[in-house]
Amino acid sequence: MVNRIISKSKEFLNQRSNSILSAAAIIGISYLGSALLGLIRNHLLAARFFGGMEADLDVYFAAFVIPDTVFQLLVVGAVSAAFIPVYQEYCDKSKEEANRLANTALTSIGFLLLIISITIVIFARPLAGLLAHFPPEKLDLMANLIRLMSAAQILFAISAFLTGVLQSQRRFLIPAIAPLLYNVGTITGIILLSSRYGIYSAAIGVVLGAFLHMAIQLPTAGALGYWPKITWKPRHPGVLSMIRLMPPRAMALGLDQVERWVAVNLTSLLAVGSLSIFNFARQLYVLPISLFGVSLSQASFPTLAQEALLEDKSKFKATLSKSILQILFFALPASVLVLVLRIPLVRLAFGAKNFPWEATLLTGKALAFLSLAIAPQAVTNTLTRALHALKDTKTPLIIGFITMIVFVGVAYLLGFVTERDVAVITLAMSIGNLLDFLLSYVAIRRKVGPLGISVRMVKMFLVSFFTGISLWAPMRLLDQLVFDTTRTGPLITLTLVVSAVGFSVYLFFCWLFDIEELQDVLDIVKKIGNWRKILASSDEVLETTPNSI
Repeated sequence: MVNRIISKSKEFLNQRSNSILSAAAIIGISYLGSALLGLIRNHLLAARFFGGMEADLDVYFAAFVIPDTVFQLLVVGAVSAAFIPVYQEYCDKSKEEANRLANTALTSIGFLLLIISITIVIFARPLAGLLAHFPPEKLDLMANLIRLMSAAQILFAISAFLTGVLQSQRRFLIPAIAPLLYNVGTITGIILLSSRYGIYSAAIGVVLGAFLHMAIQLPTAGALGYWPKITWKPRHPGVLSMIRLMPPRAMALGLDQVERWVAVNLTSLLAVGSLSIFNFARQLYVLPISLFGVSLSQASFPTLAQEALLEDKSKFKATLSKSILQILFFALPASVLVLVLRIPLVRLAFGAKNFPWEATLLTGKALAFLSLAIAPQAVTNTLTRALHALKDTKTPLIIGFITMIVFVGVAYLLGFVTERDVAVITLAMSIGNLLDFLLSYVAIRRKVGPLGISVRMVKMFLVSFFTGISLWAPMRLLDQLVFDTTRTGPLITLTLVVSAVGFSVYLFFCWLFDIEELQDVLDIVKKIGNWRKILASSDEVLETTPNSI
């Protein structure tokens, strides 16, 4: 019996995903699980290090940026844009040769990452002073945290290649579980070690989490015939092909990292705790984008890439239009709820008792600005992938550069001219993200022509606006007259009641304005009883009929 359970468990964990929808479901669930654990992690950080030790928490968030930027540019850029397509090409010829390529690429990239990490460890103190404007003793702490967390990036590099191997062979479940274990590792470090090692416990937790992120993927990779080994052949044809593919993706990722560097640089000039508040607000902002935008865009990308090869772009436009409308259908009410419920959400996420009321208000203000860009940013993920499917990597890079310049300019202008608090940085982010959406949408229209969804998008924005208006007054009345939100129980009840009312109001307005995506969702709900069959056979992205646009 036990052997049978173990056998079935292995079969489930190592199973191959055969459809877009099954991959999308796994991606979406993993994002949600990872986000929830991330909230728990930051709740612990806020409870243990924010009250009276705000600067230490700011230093921790600032220290994480430098080693993570190197990892994003070098490893993520290599794996996402270069390794996976080259590995898949080799897999078609010989799995043995493909695995040899994987180890050769891992050795080459890993060696370069090791050299850079050693350099960062040696020059951590001047790098800390270059990035942030903390007092000298805090810069010393930041340098030590940088050194400690640099070790995690080596483990993440191995793990990233394991993820590439598994996803190339359509094993999505284990790579989806890995980020959950990373957060578990960080949480474990904070809980067990914070009383003894202070903020260093979070950095130790990062290293532990990186190890768990790698370790969970090793058995499945081994079952597929791959095991990480040192193979030094830097002139391997596959590695050279990777190197040629890496620069555009690395440059795009570099533009994304500028946002984090500017945030650290500016917030270190503001009141103590500003960087922590920025990260807390940004985490709540990213959750609906990841859940609705990133998961659907990743799931739709293979279909878009296939349809982009056709001379007739009508199918491509239909899939893209449907994906955009589906994302907006979910992301717009999410942005409204985040805007209306920003204070209760902040208090629930980061603590009503341990998180100071002034910090709660400032985090809520920052989150209010960010909520304006949730839906546009969620759609931008799909627009960018659509341009990539059309083999246009130059346009997203140009758009990214323009929006980066706008963000940096607006952030520093508002930061030094207006009221100096962290909310101005989030306002600059929202302005940049809205511009990113508009430029990407225009670029797609120029490539394939009008998508024919402008009227339907306007209807969705109007429905969401009316939903927000109808929610604000009840939320205020319930908060002041019914629920004692100084206690956690009533605060949770208020959030659930207002969310339920908001969901009902949104569905009513969707019915009133004849939003077609409502019927799509209802059709999917009716099919939930056949979820196993749907996940096994569907090749659509939450799509009921190909001509429903």
